[in-house]
Amino acid sequence: MNGPESPQSTPGKTWRVGTLVYSTAGLAVLFSWLLIGDFAWNARERAVTPVTQVLLKKFEVSDLMIGFLIGSVPSAMGMLLGPVVGYRSDRFRSRWGRRIPFLLVTTPVATLAMIALGFVPMGARWLDAAMGTQSPGLNVCFLGLFALFWILFEVAAVIGNAIFGALINDVVPAAVIGRFFGLFRAISLIVGGLFNYFLLGKAEDYFLTIFVVMGLIYGVGFGLMCLKVKEGEYPVIDDSGPREGFRVAVRRYCRECFTHPYYLWLFGAWALANLAFNPFYTFSLFYARSVGMSLDHFGKFGALSLLCSLVISYPIGSLSDRIHPLRVAMISLILYMVLAGWAALFVRTPGAFAFAFIAHGVLAGVFLTGTASLGQRLFPQVSFAQFASAAALINGLFLMTMPPLMGAWLDASGNAYHLTFAAGAVIAALAACGMFVVLRYYRRLGGDKAYAPPE
Repeated sequence: MNGPESPQSTPGKTWRVGTLVYSTAGLAVLFSWLLIGDFAWNARERAVTPVTQVLLKKFEVSDLMIGFLIGSVPSAMGMLLGPVVGYRSDRFRSRWGRRIPFLLVTTPVATLAMIALGFVPMGARWLDAAMGTQSPGLNVCFLGLFALFWILFEVAAVIGNAIFGALINDVVPAAVIGRFFGLFRAISLIVGGLFNYFLLGKAEDYFLTIFVVMGLIYGVGFGLMCLKVKEGEYPVIDDSGPREGFRVAVRRYCRECFTHPYYLWLFGAWALANLAFNPFYTFSLFYARSVGMSLDHFGKFGALSLLCSLVISYPIGSLSDRIHPLRVAMISLILYMVLAGWAALFVRTPGAFAFAFIAHGVLAGVFLTGTASLGQRLFPQVSFAQFASAAALINGLFLMTMPPLMGAWLDASGNAYHLTFAAGAVIAALAACGMFVVLRYYRRLGGDKAYAPPE
């Protein structure tokens, strides 16, 4: 079990969230199981994108198509599935809770799809040979098979992403959630650092082994977390009346999420902030190669960047608890705007790229760690997944559009990858302005002492 106890069994200091009550030991057990799940989660996340990029380039896929598959497809899936899953999970009740059942269903699907991605080159060669003169070509066969399993993987991943964050909101006490996300970020960075240092340079030759091993780690580790973490009790949903139809649910969802200007500013600013780091991140590997950096050195500098972020992850989580994620977001965005502006003008050599690459990773880490609890601090608790899915929908709209546009711009410019930093600087400036407006709303709604989200 995850460690929730009755009030009578916790004579010392306790932490509460909903009907769950934790002693210090119980909170440590909860954190341990969630961190095991997070380790498995990040093994999947850290491996899939870079190995996929290497694999796609090996089969001569264009930057435009890479941007579409890596950026647009996941974002489109999030826009379609996130709101539905978030809305339904808030209202779902079972003896397993309202979040765990969704995770138990999607975990094996994501695991099998990830393993299948590793066999795509083998399958493409077989399909190309079997079709003979009717084959459209090896690269086209590869792209078709890859797209099939990639979409299946992303469906499971998008649902899991939406529900995992909501589960954390339901079982982790608000008083320690910033520090908890700091630990989460530390696990993510450790996994990323190990992967970049030891495995990324071998991705071209050992992609099948990487996909299979990381898929199994995810399936076992995340599955165990789902079985061990227990949810509390939720308010009973009155379902005695007629079942709510799809159109009624959509109207209710849109009315609750998209009619208050505060939430509109929050969704827009948060989406822009996440987008600011995306142009460089999506094409960083190709940028590195364009300035003469090897894949092995790219992986090792990435590991160094993650190590730097690891050192500051828990302090940033603690800072977020103390000064609020909104303020951390504004500070990190302003610093990134300055960095990206400099990099767009001057990063043309391996040494300059290495500095910008490491600094980008650190500032992205400050933002991601510092704002990981932003939704938990600002959204209504009873309908958290619904509002989180609305934020993800807007975020997905931005992320769906940016990678292919950036890819097309790069193709048209002759692969001038410094333009990724130019785009990031402009977007970071807009996001910082948006966050300032959200901060003003936050103060009017009670601020640090008495904040109450509008219902």
